[in-house]
Amino acid sequence: MSDPEQPGGSGNQYRNIRINEGAKAQLGDIYHIGREDPLSVLPFAAHALFNSYDRQHEPACLPGTRVDLLQEIYEWADGQDRQNERCIFWLNGLAGTGKSTISRTVARRYNEQKRLGASFFFSKGGGDVGNASKFLTSLAVQLALNVPPLRQYICEAATKRSDIASLSLSEQWRQLVLNPLSNLQSGSCNSYILVVDALDECDNENDVRIILQLLAEARSLETVRLRVFLTSRPEIPIRYSMHDIPQAEHQDFVLHNVPSPIVDNDISLFLEYNLGIIRQECTLGADWPGKVVLRRLVLHACGLFIWAATACRFIREGRRFARKRLDTILKGSSSAITAPEKHLNEIYLAVLKNSISSEYSDEEKDEICDMLKHTLGSTVVLFSPLSAFSLSRLLHLPKEDIDQTFEDLHAILDIPDDPTHPLRLHHPSFRDFLLDKDRCGDFWVDEKEVHQILAAGCIQLMSHTLKKDICEMHAPGSQASQVESGWIDKCLPPEVQYACLYWVQHLQRTGSKVCDGDDAHQFLQAHLLHWLEALGWMGKISEGIQAILALEAYVPVRECPNLHAFIHDAKRFALYNRSVIEHAPLQLYCSALGFAPERSIVRRQFEKCIPPWVQMKTKMEENWNAALQTLEGHSGPVNSVAFSPDGKQVASGSDDNTVRLRNAATGAELQTLKGHSRWVWSVAFSPDSKQVASGSSDNTVRLWNAATGAALQTLKGHSGWVKSVAFSLDGKQVASGSGDNTVRLWNAATGAELQTIEGHSGWVKSVAFSPDGKQVASGSGDNTVRLWNAATGVELQTLEGHSGPVNSVAFSLDGKHVASGSDDNTVWLWNAASGAALQTLKGHSGSVWSVAFSPDGKQVASGSSDNTVRLWNAASGAALQTLEGHPGPVNSVAFSPDGKQVASGSDDNTVRLWNAAIGVELQTLEGHPGSVWSVAFSPDGKHVASGSNDNTVRLWNATTGVELQTLEGHSGPVNSVAFSPDGKQVASGSEDKTVRLWNAASGAELQTLKVSSNSVYSVAFSPDGKQVASGSSDNTVRLWNAASGAELQTLKGHSSSVKSVAFSPDGKQVASGSHDNTVRLWNAASGAVLQTLKGHLSSVNSVAFSPDGKQVASGSGVNTIRLWNAATGAELQRLEGHSGSVSSVAFSKDSKLEQCLFVSNDWVLEGKEKILWLPLEYRPTSMAVWNRIVILGRSSGKISILRFEEGLKPAKD
Repeated sequence: MSDPEQPGGSGNQYRNIRINEGAKAQLGDIYHIGREDPLSVLPFAAHALFNSYDRQHEPACLPGTRVDLLQEIYEWADGQDRQNERCIFWLNGLAGTGKSTISRTVARRYNEQKRLGASFFFSKGGGDVGNASKFLTSLAVQLALNVPPLRQYICEAATKRSDIASLSLSEQWRQLVLNPLSNLQSGSCNSYILVVDALDECDNENDVRIILQLLAEARSLETVRLRVFLTSRPEIPIRYSMHDIPQAEHQDFVLHNVPSPIVDNDISLFLEYNLGIIRQECTLGADWPGKVVLRRLVLHACGLFIWAATACRFIREGRRFARKRLDTILKGSSSAITAPEKHLNEIYLAVLKNSISSEYSDEEKDEICDMLKHTLGSTVVLFSPLSAFSLSRLLHLPKEDIDQTFEDLHAILDIPDDPTHPLRLHHPSFRDFLLDKDRCGDFWVDEKEVHQILAAGCIQLMSHTLKKDICEMHAPGSQASQVESGWIDKCLPPEVQYACLYWVQHLQRTGSKVCDGDDAHQFLQAHLLHWLEALGWMGKISEGIQAILALEAYVPVRECPNLHAFIHDAKRFALYNRSVIEHAPLQLYCSALGFAPERSIVRRQFEKCIPPWVQMKTKMEENWNAALQTLEGHSGPVNSVAFSPDGKQVASGSDDNTVRLRNAATGAELQTLKGHSRWVWSVAFSPDSKQVASGSSDNTVRLWNAATGAALQTLKGHSGWVKSVAFSLDGKQVASGSGDNTVRLWNAATGAELQTIEGHSGWVKSVAFSPDGKQVASGSGDNTVRLWNAATGVELQTLEGHSGPVNSVAFSLDGKHVASGSDDNTVWLWNAASGAALQTLKGHSGSVWSVAFSPDGKQVASGSSDNTVRLWNAASGAALQTLEGHPGPVNSVAFSPDGKQVASGSDDNTVRLWNAAIGVELQTLEGHPGSVWSVAFSPDGKHVASGSNDNTVRLWNATTGVELQTLEGHSGPVNSVAFSPDGKQVASGSEDKTVRLWNAASGAELQTLKVSSNSVYSVAFSPDGKQVASGSSDNTVRLWNAASGAELQTLKGHSSSVKSVAFSPDGKQVASGSHDNTVRLWNAASGAVLQTLKGHLSSVNSVAFSPDGKQVASGSGVNTIRLWNAATGAELQRLEGHSGSVSSVAFSKDSKLEQCLFVSNDWVLEGKEKILWLPLEYRPTSMAVWNRIVILGRSSGKISILRFEEGLKPAKD
């Protein structure tokens, strides 16, 4: 079991992690958290605490030192003036000036006073404490334990969102810190202190900037005072970020500007104290080292506490040679007054030289020096610290060699007694020293060379370690969130997790060329899937995708065509399957490979890894299509999408009342913006990418900080839904269009309303600023586009031509053209100056909901209710591409700033990113032009019938997927199809209020059975083929004579539509499932109700009898299958937990529901076990099962055939 600080150890941010048992002994009360405690899901950086086990020997300020500074800090922290409160105290100083010692002193004081809320000490390259991934969750755990009234609120937040650790920093801050503190009763305590040390050592400048913005929000708390003591070097990113915070909210202190006499006096006290301890331990005599020597040491320190601390550690480690080591320091140091850095160089050189005994031969000294540079260089270059044991495995060296090399380096290295704990530098200044040739001479470490060694070590270690199903889960649907982190750490030790995360970064920093067939290429060809699987278990797939993107950029196309092509295909493969790798990593080998295009390099390389128990009977697409990513997460239709102008983020607004911000490159979710009380119709970025505007059904426009997610403004004034928002090009104004028929212009800084523009006689569905900001275009339900003067509100043009409501308008980047999309299924292009119509773009078969110009103005994208995105030539009006894949209407489209991608938002709750390049090869979809609503097998399994909303029934070869017949005659969508028991006839039920019977061989229509004035949702043949049952929207089941078409019975009793019907094997009973949430069993001869089966909480979409007729299975819209006793009506079994509505159920031959196959939204299941994940475009609108073969009817009009071998249990290869 790994230390909690190891990479990928306890606290990986994409899983519900329990704090591992092995760490509990180290951290005392912090781990007195029950396994079911909500706090256990919050990743915790153990080493970050000021009083953690690993920091227990680090000093605080000695009495009599830092007196004036500490007094100033305490007065700030204890001050009671709320009006002039500065919530942040920023102590900044150069390296080695003692900032961390002061932080520990402050933390200790307020911990003793029970006023320390939390502490977090960053450390560069320190794994969990070298980045911000566990920063806020660690603060939250400490706050819950240190401030008892907070525990309830923090636990509630953790319970409400078990994935909270994977959310953005701002979401974590608000939900885990700010909101809980806001709930505290006034007077709970005067104030609480957060201590954040060495913020400059956090490895991501963007995270640093966000953290500072979030911490500044502490001033908004009203019932409790939260103050933040913060230290850092005066690095530029932090200085700039502090300047963005009003001066009235932070107090600054520059440590290196403290007068020299004061600093020297404090260093003298420090040296006197520590040398006194050494004097006692080594019995050196009462006069040692003497005042003269002490003054010389103070002079050599040059105001750097790190020099004094290193010198004391060096002398102390010498034990009986302490006098000699002191002499070494004094002799090696220049007596003249020189720059502090020179003295630091001298003390570090003294330590390194002392570690190589003078008794060795020159050859032996050279060998030891090389080993020293090899091991110590690797230690300082690592992106995350490793233990001596892990380092030995990574460098492929005996651990004894590392132990011997580091034996005399305790003065510069924190070497724990436990060999599984990470090695750490006492101070980051040693890293700077070792990598600077001018400072360390013969001990200089060539950083590129060390990265080369580490890159090779990572690749070699992964090649020898990674394998399929490395965590031995066996079940293909195993969920990463359900696997204990301790088990993952055992299967993927710290050094392996390190290699998986950082091998590409090391490779990049070598600066050396890569080539076809080299080690990296060979590794990817053998272990790409194993690497992605490991990242999935670690919860780090976003980091993996980022690594692939970096590798693609690093590898030159011309010099390495094969390697580059492989990496490019790997990128497409990883982006397409990101979601399933993250949640169920073993699906890489069945779903991800199985659904990959036939010509995918990754598929061809690893095709033999597809398990034999699943066979894709229909051919996959030849190549990757234009869809680059599918971003899931919204729980409602996505109404609007927008790229940030810098191209780094994608925003989406949804019916789930939220705005989500994602990383455009990796798809990782960055923020969820909550605040609207109703649907979000529109989103837009400000030109500088720093703000997001959103319009909602709650009649408001909201402005948000794109980095932190903080709500900046709520713009109120509209009396109807806000359907559209847009920023002006200078970012100073926001336009909004509303259901109150007006356009409003707002001041983006103050939220003040500038103009109300009236003139439309229908809802304003879309608004757009011209690039120069002088005009506003609006599209309306009155079928017009209008152009307005943005300064005066005067109408300039009315563009008429559409025969339906105008849903979307957009200006070209040069401002010369306007595009509009309408309910009349067309896109129009207009001359913005004259108002003349230039082009009418026809091709969509449904309303055009959204239009957008490409940045160069040469293309127009349109999204439609026909589920497609279309790209058009803006000059000629020619159709360039049709992007198909969304199973629902496309509500919004947007081009990326470079014009290479198109984003689309759909009613299917997803955002898709597409390749906008012309000439991307798309497979032609053959079959139904509309969604497939029903599929059924013939009794012998050789044929499949499908019914579609294109009003046809089609017959297919079940083995090859080739279409055999198209049965035309219905005048409405076909909801249900069924074969007769002898396979010679097909029955179909339709919205056209008829049941039709067809000859399966010739396709001839045999009968038309009319069902008064109601749609038919379900049909079924009796076992002898003489009767047909139909379920209808008039709440009835009807029985018909299949030969004559005569109606035999009308079975009444349901209170809502009948969605499914089935005969028992002996034909004596009929089962029906209804929208009234019940299943009814009927006597087929008399029509009498035999049983009413209640229990489902939603519409019953499917019913089936077991082969022996003793049981009935039913599937409902709330993800549940129930099993009933057909004789008594008693519920026998319930299968729950499916991720979507259950549209079809079927028994296995032995009447066991546990072994049956069925589909629940995005998974194929065998009983309760998930076995195959379905990508979005393969998720069925209908499905059928026959003898281990599953047919999926899809919204694209295609059918897919999957065969699952019985008895082939997935096992470890």
